[in-house]
Amino acid sequence: MQPRKTAAALAIAIAFAAGASASYYVSQPAQANAGEAVAAAPRAAATMTVPDFASIVQQYGPAVVNITVSGTRKTGWPGAQDEGDDDNPLQQFFHGMPFRFGPPSSEVPMQGQGSGFIIGADGLVLTNAHVVQGASEVNVKLTDRREFRAKVLGSDPASDIAVLRIDAKNLPVVTLGDPARTRVGDWVAAIGSPFGFENSVSAGIVSAKGRTLPGDAYVPFIQTDVAVNPGNSGGPLFNLAGEVIGINSQIYSRSGGYQGLSFAIPINVALKVKDQIVATGHASHARLGVTVQGLNQALAESFGLKRAEGALVSSVVPGSAAERAGLQPGDIVMKYDGKPLAAAGDLSALVGQAAPGDKARLEVLRKGETREITATLGAAKGEPLEKASAPGQDKGRMGLAVRPLTPEERRELKVTGGLLVEDVNGPAARAGVQPGDVVLMAGGKPVQSVEDLRSAAVGKGNVALLLQRGESRLFVPVKIG
Repeated sequence: MQPRKTAAALAIAIAFAAGASASYYVSQPAQANAGEAVAAAPRAAATMTVPDFASIVQQYGPAVVNITVSGTRKTGWPGAQDEGDDDNPLQQFFHGMPFRFGPPSSEVPMQGQGSGFIIGADGLVLTNAHVVQGASEVNVKLTDRREFRAKVLGSDPASDIAVLRIDAKNLPVVTLGDPARTRVGDWVAAIGSPFGFENSVSAGIVSAKGRTLPGDAYVPFIQTDVAVNPGNSGGPLFNLAGEVIGINSQIYSRSGGYQGLSFAIPINVALKVKDQIVATGHASHARLGVTVQGLNQALAESFGLKRAEGALVSSVVPGSAAERAGLQPGDIVMKYDGKPLAAAGDLSALVGQAAPGDKARLEVLRKGETREITATLGAAKGEPLEKASAPGQDKGRMGLAVRPLTPEERRELKVTGGLLVEDVNGPAARAGVQPGDVVLMAGGKPVQSVEDLRSAAVGKGNVALLLQRGESRLFVPVKIG
């Protein structure tokens, strides 16, 4: 399994090794000798001390695990797909022709390794989603050489977070920190398994915060110069207090190996995803429905801004939360729930960390005037907006992907509220709910928002939905218990 890369020569490479275990190189940062300071310089009030990485490793190293995965992957020449498999573009082009190209595709064994860390003494482990992607078997090895078959509770490719469970008790755990208190220039250390060398350590400093990478709009990465290589994926990033502030995930590289730039997912982002996965088996991300761009000095001046800050709205998706809230192209979003936006990527990260149905207060600059707009966030493309379930009950989901009706749809259907079903699976599909239906009532109460639908399902075994289907209305009982 090769590291994930972009098409450009300068690539984002996933720090994940195939067929080899992983570990960290020990790097000893050079320290200035305070005693050799220039005599004329005033004596510093604060004394520089050497970072004590050894104590961090000794105390929290046992909570870092090595993860090995196995599964299968398809091989074969392009266009050499099996009958009925039309995913390949060449096969689609020659669809119906009495011949095929190259050897037939086949399933071959796949193995890979990564890292993770224990956050619950009862066996809860965090790692990267790409570490366990496509795996049919996941094994976790502790530093005391015990090995466990792991259950993948869920993974979220959008944030690259996965949660595992192993059958063990009284395990060593890490201490979790607050990435917001981390400063650029702070010392950090990583423990993991690069290239199969288990429980290796590397160290460096925080190079930047809030980095947005191509294809990862949901994550404001912590950039470091810590040596991270294939196999380090999913391992923890520690501050000098021994607290985990991030999960090592990606590297920026021409070669596929470490070249001085590595990126970690902030632990607060990971924990939000973890909570959703533990409760429901998957994670949802909100969607505002705008395309934004950054501001340079010239653009800022043209909009009457003294500083190039904020997210400039270049387009608004029809029917989206942004359109319903009244956002327009040319608006500049300056704050999100009171938090100033230094760059356009900040807006994407904050929205992605919110839940569908959440309300977002946006401070917007429009034609030189500041106004506040409140938007009820929708669901990211391909994700259900509504996952009605009581906390901790994975089987309580309705399986509905819904969104509020636009004003035009309400007028056309002659209704004052309701949610349009965009996709359906699970209990709702078994009950006969169809895409295109409009949910008007749930549990005998009118549905005006996603929260209304969610509340109707809490603690219930069955919920009666009043649907409008075309010109007809019907009740459908959905068994969610």
